[in-house]
Amino acid sequence: MTREHLPHLSLFAEVARRGGFRAAARALGMSPSAVSHSVALLEERLGVRLLNRTKRSLALTEAGERLFARLDPAMEDIAQGLRDALETSDEPSGRVRITTPQSACTMLLKPHLGDFSRAFPAVSLEILVEDRFVDIVADRFDVGLRLGEALRPDMIAVMISPPMRFTIVASPAYLERHGRPASLDDLAHHRCIRRRFSSGLLYVWEVERDGTEITLPHASETITTNDDDLMLEAALNGSGIAFHYERRIAQHIAEGRLIELFPENCGTFPGFYLYHSSRRGMRPAVRAFIDFFVAANRGLR
Repeated sequence: MTREHLPHLSLFAEVARRGGFRAAARALGMSPSAVSHSVALLEERLGVRLLNRTKRSLALTEAGERLFARLDPAMEDIAQGLRDALETSDEPSGRVRITTPQSACTMLLKPHLGDFSRAFPAVSLEILVEDRFVDIVADRFDVGLRLGEALRPDMIAVMISPPMRFTIVASPAYLERHGRPASLDDLAHHRCIRRRFSSGLLYVWEVERDGTEITLPHASETITTNDDDLMLEAALNGSGIAFHYERRIAQHIAEGRLIELFPENCGTFPGFYLYHSSRRGMRPAVRAFIDFFVAANRGLR
């Protein structure tokens, strides 16, 4: 292997890791044709086909699988070496990539970003907000935020929030027009604001009745969205009944803009955790991010 192979090997590894030229190109900020040309050039120079291509699919050949099995951990070692080289001083520096759902970002990250930037000016944060379950190793994230119930057992995690609670709410205007439901079963006759995940699944409302967890049916969906802020705004303007994080809407309840329904049926569940993979070393910048935001959300800063 000569040095001229290195950039082509890096592109091939990204294609193999992400399963296609377009996905790799998006991640690298390149055009799909440029990525495809680079891999084709690598195949030509090596004299072996690494990918089987059709109009609809792409798959590694046996030679490609062998190469990628050796190449992927080697590329990660190189990337870690570069990160270590950039952090030769005691001051945390470099980029930290974070994946988080919108709710955690709004409640736990946004309020403290300014303070973190002032405390660690040499650290840059790349925050991707999405509700899908992300493989932080495969997608090259340093840290993730997820609810405790959604964590994989092989992750190293630290609690960043206390236990959380959803609550059922509606605006006074909605209740005046449509009446207040007298029981959980009555919710089946009301207009509900629903959340749909990027996977396509609708979030079900889980509550407790007589010590048993149940899910609530919904007869009418007035608004369905994947945006937490839109759900809150729709509830405030009287579009329907919402099921939302109590922490996000506590002030609206206290000031009478939202009315809490059936609070005795809405219990707590494990809160949010910051987590990272045990496969990666803990860089100073990543440790600074975790320690800072845990302390900030526990009121220690």
